[in-house]
Amino acid sequence: MSRPLQARIDLAAIQHNFRLARAYADSARVLAVIKANAYGHGAAPVARALATEANAFGVACAEEALELRDSGIRAPILLLEGPFAAAELDLIDQARLMTVVHDARQLDWVLQARPRHPLCVWLKIDTGMHRLGMTGEEGRAAHARLAACPQVGELVLMTHFARADEADTAPTDHQMADFARLLASIPAGTPPARSLANSAAILTRPDTHADWIRPGIMLYGLDPLEHPHPRAAALRPAMSLTSQLTAVRDLGPGEAIGYGGRFVCQRPTRVGVVAGGYADGYPRHAPDGTPVAVNGQLTCLIGRVSMDMLTVDLSNQPQARPGDPVELWGTQISANAVAAASGTISYELLTGLSRRVPLRYQPSDVANAD
Repeated sequence: MSRPLQARIDLAAIQHNFRLARAYADSARVLAVIKANAYGHGAAPVARALATEANAFGVACAEEALELRDSGIRAPILLLEGPFAAAELDLIDQARLMTVVHDARQLDWVLQARPRHPLCVWLKIDTGMHRLGMTGEEGRAAHARLAACPQVGELVLMTHFARADEADTAPTDHQMADFARLLASIPAGTPPARSLANSAAILTRPDTHADWIRPGIMLYGLDPLEHPHPRAAALRPAMSLTSQLTAVRDLGPGEAIGYGGRFVCQRPTRVGVVAGGYADGYPRHAPDGTPVAVNGQLTCLIGRVSMDMLTVDLSNQPQARPGDPVELWGTQISANAVAAASGTISYELLTGLSRRVPLRYQPSDVANAD
């Protein structure tokens, strides 16, 4: 290894977080969301670590699903946005994928398909997110057509919460009520399976767990809630973005650091240069004071983040020297804290790691990943 920046991925932590989700949801089946390269953690290694436990995996598109199939993953995989073209129904059939249907166009594609195997369809209902999904009236009609369609096997009704992470429960209550009205309008018979709960709802709303839960960010050990909750406190961060000091220097009062001279020393200041910058995915707009850990001690960013480097305050570490360990986020510094300081969310940090950041896997309790 030359450049010291790397992302260490703790697969055992991901398994721990998955088991928490499963335990919180009692008998619900678990669809582990591993879209966007498993939120930056590596989709195939994460899927292998969960392969014996997850009931299914969720991805954003067929390309992500095929990557998993090519990696040997045979578990059910759901396309969370459904097909983007009618021709994808052939691929969905060949790769034995499940698909979301969220509008009339996708519904027609499914009804016109001639698959070799029954299609598993998740019908998405818009109860308040107002992004994808059918209205209640559209959903009732679509459900009836899909239930009568010979090429459709399992049928799941789903919705997505817009504000389950907030302390105010009223918006989620309203979405639950809309979903319940749809269910009540479906003719008697075999009730469809239901899926509502994302990570925030898994942690705080047992009344939403239904038949399938869809943990995403919680699998990777980050709290999705805006308020403290004991269940969220049990999560274990899975990614540690670590590096080393590559230079240390002492500057006097009045000396400016980095592009634009944003930070000006007010006193004698020991400055550490860290291998890591915005080309790696660390946020360029992170302000002075953003937390960093050096030698296991809390310090902070000073000066503007560069493409390949950033600078930290070492005034309280007179013995620090090049080669000393740095954590940019992970078990010492939460990615949520870095994100909050930078005016963004941890999802963006995790998924924004560039390809030049190597992923180094710590063994799971199943098997080590590639």
